[in-house]
Amino acid sequence: MNECKKQYIINPTLFGQAEVIGFGSDSFYVKEIAKQKSKDVIIKNHYSHKVCTDGTTHIHLGCFINGEMLGVLQFGYAMNPQSMASVVKGTEIDQYKELNRMWFDDKAKRNTESMAISYSIKYIKRKYPRVKWIQSFADERCGGFGIVYQACNFDFFGEHENIFYEVDNEVYHKSRVAFDQKTISKNSRYIPLEKAERAVKKSLRQFRYIYFLDKRWKKDCLLKEMPYPKHYDNSNGFEKTKAGMDLKKYGQLRTDHD
Repeated sequence: MNECKKQYIINPTLFGQAEVIGFGSDSFYVKEIAKQKSKDVIIKNHYSHKVCTDGTTHIHLGCFINGEMLGVLQFGYAMNPQSMASVVKGTEIDQYKELNRMWFDDKAKRNTESMAISYSIKYIKRKYPRVKWIQSFADERCGGFGIVYQACNFDFFGEHENIFYEVDNEVYHKSRVAFDQKTISKNSRYIPLEKAERAVKKSLRQFRYIYFLDKRWKKDCLLKEMPYPKHYDNSNGFEKTKAGMDLKKYGQLRTDHD
């Protein structure tokens, strides 16, 4: 690579075929990393301290700044993998991706998230040419209404409310919580009665953003595009954030997988 020139990172294979494994410059790039390394970083550092269900996430990218990995981005399917056709008409399972998890070290420079997402999009477009759009969600726990996606020129397709439970400073999406061990699903987390009694139910807004790698697919979107929501400083009972923060403070924005 070159210190300033942005280009694809190529890994030659045994038979001389070039395999794309990343994108960027010498000083800033995203590159494929091992699945287990990606999971370890997210579990240790992401505010949820958990990863999506095995099989959901299948693209694991590290963000490297001056040779040091200071971020991780995980892409894969939505919580309901088959829901894609209800978002964009005619979409098949391998034609979309969702940004499942994203984390950046506080040492990362300003606007790291927007650069990393932009480079990730370029990588996915080249490595997975069948992918036509990428979806992600922001929610009120992080503030900003999805400022990082706005900076990356994602389109905004409205908001909806979701139920979460907060127990001992951990937050669980309603679909991932079971208070009765007899009814627990394979993807749920059982919360023992002594913890369940302390669970606080919260209704939070989530904001849907979509980036169309192939702009022609936008006309088939079944959702109504809306103007970007304005930033705010009230997080509905969760720790408050302030409008105007560096984008890196919004680097852990969520999707529906919590």
